[in-house]
Amino acid sequence: MNDWPEGWSDHNRGDRYGRGSGGAQAEGARVMRQVRRRGAGVPPGPGPAAPPHGVPHQPSYVDGGYGDPAGHDSGYNTGQVYGTPGGARPGGPRPAPNRGRRIKVTATTVAAVLLVTTVGTYFWADSKLNRDVDLATVIDRPEKGEGTNYLIVGSDSRAGMSDEEKKKLHTGSAEGRRTDSMMILHTGDNGPTLISLPRDSNVTIPEFKGSESGRTRAAMGANKLNAAYSIDGPTLLVRTVEFNTGLHIDHYVEIGFAGFANIVDAVGGVEMDIPQDIKDTKSGADFKKGKQTLNGEEALAFVRTRYALAGSDLDRTKNQQKFLSALANQVATPGTVLNPFKLYPTMGAGLDALVVDKDMGLWDLASMFWAMKGVSGGDGKSMNMPIAGSAANGNLQWDMTKVKTLVEQLKNDEKVTVQAG
Repeated sequence: MNDWPEGWSDHNRGDRYGRGSGGAQAEGARVMRQVRRRGAGVPPGPGPAAPPHGVPHQPSYVDGGYGDPAGHDSGYNTGQVYGTPGGARPGGPRPAPNRGRRIKVTATTVAAVLLVTTVGTYFWADSKLNRDVDLATVIDRPEKGEGTNYLIVGSDSRAGMSDEEKKKLHTGSAEGRRTDSMMILHTGDNGPTLISLPRDSNVTIPEFKGSESGRTRAAMGANKLNAAYSIDGPTLLVRTVEFNTGLHIDHYVEIGFAGFANIVDAVGGVEMDIPQDIKDTKSGADFKKGKQTLNGEEALAFVRTRYALAGSDLDRTKNQQKFLSALANQVATPGTVLNPFKLYPTMGAGLDALVVDKDMGLWDLASMFWAMKGVSGGDGKSMNMPIAGSAANGNLQWDMTKVKTLVEQLKNDEKVTVQAG
């Protein structure tokens, strides 16, 4: 018995299996017997039995396409893939790209990176602050007023400087430590006020507790203000300023010669409008009148110059105020803050160079620089401590009537109306 469907034989198959039959009989009469067209007189019914020997059931050609007479859809000629109609993905058509979700994911990623960078920068910068001054050791302090008062000191410290650097910066090699500049910066609700304290100011050095010995030492009477720093450093300077003004100092900030020059170089120089020609062999200053950008070496010479100025130390303090305000303004520009290649060197140079009190935080330091920028931008006031003339010993004597009014206005965080004269 032949295993092949009716109309087929081994002879018909021959060696042309897979390429059609070579028999004389019309092929349609032999191979198309299972084709049934639905129509009149042809009721639907089951197809032929499955071929033996595991040959898979083949679909019938019905109404122009292959289908299963038993009603099963084989998926042929429909584009169906893996059992899904129309070749569609399981569950329906592929959704359109969600642009809003992409933007949200990108924004979240950027925010996370910025947060990690900011936090990392904060802890890095905080670890570099030299918190070496303990204001808790200062005795008999005035009551704290409104706002915040910073004592900003520029010292002539040559610590860590090579002989070549001392020569280049015209600092000399004097032993000990002195202050080249002292300023009180008050910040509050009525704008910042920057007050220079001439280093030759005639003040009383009061009783104090030694910063190293811890022993109480007797008052020294009238002396120059910068002598307090020379005798016992920052804590005695704070004690002397508070005793002679009655103003509570909240924070102490000090910078030496080399650190000052490094900050200026790190920020790329500071533009200054120098009002006159200046030549001073002691400081190394040699400037022509007009706008120019000063590098670290030139900036240090500019703020230290006094012998070439008509007002000597009083004119020097004014130049120091102008330069520090311009420096703060330069540091706070987008070109520095948003440029990591400039921001990190500037922060590194500044933080390495500063000596601050133990309670000083980065936020306090940032507030100080922002206030300095406000002074240069016209939002605040800069002035010298009011001077009445010279004392008998040749030191500069403060006008104590004006000083008292000035201190009261600062304590109450009022708008400063006192003029230095």
